[in-house]
Amino acid sequence: MVADNAKAGDDRTGSVIPSLRGSNQSGLRAHNQRLVLSLVYSHGNLAKTDIARLTGLSAQTGSVIMRELEAEELIVKGEPIRGKVGQPSVPLSINPDGAFFIGLKVGRRSAELILINFLGKPRATLRKSYPWPTPPLIIDFVRAGIAEMLASLPPALRNRVAGLGIATPFELWNWTEQAGAPREEMDLWRGCDLRAELARICGMPVYLQNDATAACAAELVFGTHPGLSDYLYLYIGTFVGGGVVLNGSVYSGRTGNAGALGPLPVTGPEGKPVQLLDRASIMLLERMLKAAGRDASPLWNSPDHWEGFEDLADEWIGIVARGLAQAIVSAASIIDFEHVIIDGGLPAEVREKIVFATRAEVGHYDLRGLAVPSILPGTVGHLARALGAASLPLFDKYLIDRNARLGSA
Repeated sequence: MVADNAKAGDDRTGSVIPSLRGSNQSGLRAHNQRLVLSLVYSHGNLAKTDIARLTGLSAQTGSVIMRELEAEELIVKGEPIRGKVGQPSVPLSINPDGAFFIGLKVGRRSAELILINFLGKPRATLRKSYPWPTPPLIIDFVRAGIAEMLASLPPALRNRVAGLGIATPFELWNWTEQAGAPREEMDLWRGCDLRAELARICGMPVYLQNDATAACAAELVFGTHPGLSDYLYLYIGTFVGGGVVLNGSVYSGRTGNAGALGPLPVTGPEGKPVQLLDRASIMLLERMLKAAGRDASPLWNSPDHWEGFEDLADEWIGIVARGLAQAIVSAASIIDFEHVIIDGGLPAEVREKIVFATRAEVGHYDLRGLAVPSILPGTVGHLARALGAASLPLFDKYLIDRNARLGSA
């Protein structure tokens, strides 16, 4: 079995993973297994000769490792590809049912639980909306949800669920006023070690990461933009957050909070400075709807379909775009990002409008001395935080961590 001592954050963009070489020493077999899995994962499929060339492993060592991975049903052989001369090439690929992972997103208005296979494809999803989260509510949701998800798998596959990842805002109790929640209920989070509580009830390894960083990782790992290696990521949820990708890896920073753009100062009403989260969050649209006497529940109950308030949504999009444009220009003056990706827990057509409006707003700035990054829509959507959470055990247990080479915390 592959050892489980790496951290989350690798990518599968299809490019060669640089500066990773295998070792022919038997004591590093677990590392070599991870290396082979990482290469096959990032390329989709590889022949044995390609794996040997990319890893530098001897033919004997490579064959032993690949037989072990095949015996554990982590990789599978494809149909032989016959060339003009020599033996046919047999491509190896990841077995989708070789392992499964569960991701939990804890949000300020809703929670999501997702079960994915080895390739990140959802096998089951559950969602729960609420006025505000409390530890007992989340724990009960996860307990029932995991039982339901495990029951949905064939019995032979249930022991292949390798772990649970949690994506949650850090210090939830500090957002009581913005969430409109009772102080005493949100204060329950101060003494709650959610990771330990869920480890006790689920009987599997449990991992924890900031929710916006997890969403950023999901775009990197499971997104469909090819070959992006340096970008600023913005996720519009109840509050706006973000992440940073450098050299093809999520950079989480000293405290795991890199790219948390919510507190970034931007210009608010009447030219007064406010935080970005006050201008580019779904919470603002909720307030606008309530002030107009409109039903705001579709924002949280149906994140892929907003209907009946298009007029206020368009007004909100303009506010969001102005806030994001200021944040993007500020960030680009510090790090020379090649791209900016905007995603969120909102319908795809709303995301496209935000991207278009943000591009226009950036064009209003004096950009002399700046290389303006391209602004792209995200490709994962409202499941990004849950998918990013599920990727934590995926990378910890099976793949090489590129973040370690960047010195990330």
